[in-house]
Amino acid sequence: MARLPRLTVPGYPHHIIQRGNNRQPIFASTADYEMLLSLLDEHARAQKVALHAYVLMSNHFHLLATPETAEGIPQMMQAVGRRYVRYFNQRQARTGTLWEGRYKSTLLQAERYLLACMAYIDLNPVRAGMVADPSAYPWSSHAHYTGRVTDKLLTPHPLYWELGNTPFSRDAAYADLVRSGVSSDQQRALTESALRGWALGEPDYVADLQKRTARRIVKTTPGRPVKSVPN
Repeated sequence: MARLPRLTVPGYPHHIIQRGNNRQPIFASTADYEMLLSLLDEHARAQKVALHAYVLMSNHFHLLATPETAEGIPQMMQAVGRRYVRYFNQRQARTGTLWEGRYKSTLLQAERYLLACMAYIDLNPVRAGMVADPSAYPWSSHAHYTGRVTDKLLTPHPLYWELGNTPFSRDAAYADLVRSGVSSDQQRALTESALRGWALGEPDYVADLQKRTARRIVKTTPGRPVKSVPN
């Protein structure tokens, strides 16, 4: 079966996952993390992609971003992926692929899932047992949204600004949101939707989104439609 094209629509938040081939490490030093962030900064700006959140794990990374154009995210990810592989291979004296195929992504309903996705991204290192608290992990956007650093890579989504009327109140509200965690159902939905490429949202959101793309955006029931039987 031919694979579906990636689902990408301008103006909508996209959750993106890129994994290392065979789950192998994609970073070997602090300089590697810094290089990938630098490439993301460069190409997100060039392609007019607003990056809202990120986490760089040892063998994969997550992004939450909104593009201005349909080609913004694909072009950004292609440029970042190619340049980073070239850089990494040269530093490690290796050849061949680094990524596990093409990146995975989907669209999500901002009002219902955007802040949950940000918390989900921040909590990746905690779920992996790397740190006890997301504030202890240096390679994510958590420090920016809790007021500890200013990260020029990031463009806060309007829903983040609605968390409070002052920077302090927003920082505190966001920290509380992350401490509250993400339910197992939300975690599963956020992971599976990105990996499978199905839109994540309520029925009205999905129906409206389907009008904006010819690409099928939800999973259909396998098999042929069941014919009705005359009475």
